Amino acid sequence: MVAAIGNEPGPKQLKLMKIVIDTTKKTLTCDADGDSRQIDLYTTEAFELISDQWLKVGWNQKYPYTFSWLGRPIIQLPEDLIRIQEIIYRVRPDVIVETGVAHGGSLIFYASLCKAMAHGRVVGIDIEIRPDNRKAIEAHELFSWIKLVEGSSTAPDIVAEVHSLIEPGQKVVVILDSNHSRDHVAAELDAYHDLVTPGSYIVATDGNMKDLWDVPRGKPEWRVDNPCAAAEAFAATHPEFVMEEPPFPFNESDITARVTYWPAAFLKRLSEPQRVDLI
Repeated sequence: MVAAIGNEPGPKQLKLMKIVIDTTKKTLTCDADGDSRQIDLYTTEAFELISDQWLKVGWNQKYPYTFSWLGRPIIQLPEDLIRIQEIIYRVRPDVIVETGVAHGGSLIFYASLCKAMAHGRVVGIDIEIRPDNRKAIEAHELFSWIKLVEGSSTAPDIVAEVHSLIEPGQKVVVILDSNHSRDHVAAELDAYHDLVTPGSYIVATDGNMKDLWDVPRGKPEWRVDNPCAAAEAFAATHPEFVMEEPPFPFNESDITARVTYWPAAFLKRLSEPQRVDLI
């Protein structure tokens, strides 16, 4: 099998890559920048190279639009759902705040985790909660774990309302999954980061936009206009947060990198600001 692939690691430098998978010889040959190398097909490196392209093709073919959770469309990569539940179970937040409601599948997912843990509740914010979606969410058996807030996630009155729903001392995880432009995510980070408690996270989802600018459904401006850019800029100016990959709580594999639509997403709140030594 032969795959010719354009691969773009960043906004400044375009790299073209060709991957050749030989299932007879069990090898993967990668040609990039005039360099050619061959590796064993059954290795972690080959898995990561194939996964990168699987993520791009799957996104373009709307693979995440094929899943539901307890009856509601969820529009998430299953791998990301499994990873976020690992974090939620470890942090055990009192409140999970999510911007972006859509069909409500993610809210139902987080509410089901709260019910399973017998702990926590969910606040969902969206600029428009469509009547059919609201009706279905409110009729769901897990709605008692959910509070819906309709309005722009960055509007001062909505930000104030969400803050009023958090009681002093409560442990909070914030998940940003609404408008994914760099400026909007930056505004959400500014609006909600103060809710995040030490040891917990604010998560800027769908940073894979930076890798999707050249697929048929992508947009060229996504190379720089994406959640990763906002998260990285936020981490650089907020020493009380660090961009940190959450550890796998269980791993009997050589694989250590997430297969994800949420790269560079997890901003962990520290107990104290991270020290930067000047040389």
